[in-house]
Amino acid sequence: MIILAVDFGDARTGLACCDKTELLASPAGVISEKDFDLCIQKTADAAMEHRAERIVVGYPKNMNNTVGERAEKCTLFAERLEALSGIPCVLWDERCTTITAHRYLNDTNTRGKKRKAVVDAVAATIILENYLDYRKLHPDD
Repeated sequence: MIILAVDFGDARTGLACCDKTELLASPAGVISEKDFDLCIQKTADAAMEHRAERIVVGYPKNMNNTVGERAEKCTLFAERLEALSGIPCVLWDERCTTITAHRYLNDTNTRGKKRKAVVDAVAATIILENYLDYRKLHPDD
């Protein structure tokens, strides 16, 4: 199944996609959009372009497992995206993915404007990799 992962942000939204076999997760770009509704539309367009059959939206729970304002905004984003695209959306815990993305970029010595341009897509790729690992262990979910 082709799955699109989304790391929703107020200014930049990272995208990642996997192949049909769910073995390879790759960055699929960054949407630079501050308007909430336009970001949803552009994400739905990207999902259609990639022929996604499921969308995984990062769900930024607090470290103490509570749900804050940001997670609520991501829930609304996922609900509206599913309604617009007709593609099932799943919320997926994204705690520490941006930190991990910055570590990867440090390891590859990616700095400055280039780093800012890709960090959200790298974070989306990490979200997708975590989700794909879960699906391997829980194929019926």
